[in-house]
Amino acid sequence: MTAGVHRDPERFKETYWSKYAKQGWYLTGDSAKMDEDGYYWIIGRVDDVIKVSGYRLGTAEIESIMVSHPAVAEAAAVAIPHDLKGNSIHIFAILKKGYEGSRELEHEMVQHVVDHLGPIARPEAVKIVDSLPKTRSGKIMRRVLKARLLGLPEGDLSTLEE
Repeated sequence: MTAGVHRDPERFKETYWSKYAKQGWYLTGDSAKMDEDGYYWIIGRVDDVIKVSGYRLGTAEIESIMVSHPAVAEAAAVAIPHDLKGNSIHIFAILKKGYEGSRELEHEMVQHVVDHLGPIARPEAVKIVDSLPKTRSGKIMRRVLKARLLGLPEGDLSTLEE
């Protein structure tokens, strides 16, 4: 059997090998960062993006910035349709112990994203929550969060951890 993207070997080469082939690397589709100690941290998929006013913003990058806020333990970013921007960013955040949710803290968290990613990444809203819907393997189910915001059916929840 030939390796490919749905039986398309040329698409396979173009997608995974064309960008870095000269260096002998391939594109995994994952984003990572290296910390000051030289350890790599997997951030998320590079193809999981929110398109805001023509800009493609990675959910992993937005969430990584949110978690860099001293009060935030975990975060999830979702895209909600917006009449002018195409999509707006909505963030769900779990606070670290010792922090209490407030409007001031939510505004501070919005500004934190703006300061680190720029004004185009300004979240429309930050909602402080106690937990995030996750699969048994720990992946955040963003489609469930989006459905809850839009008041739509959540769909199949059989893979939900809880």
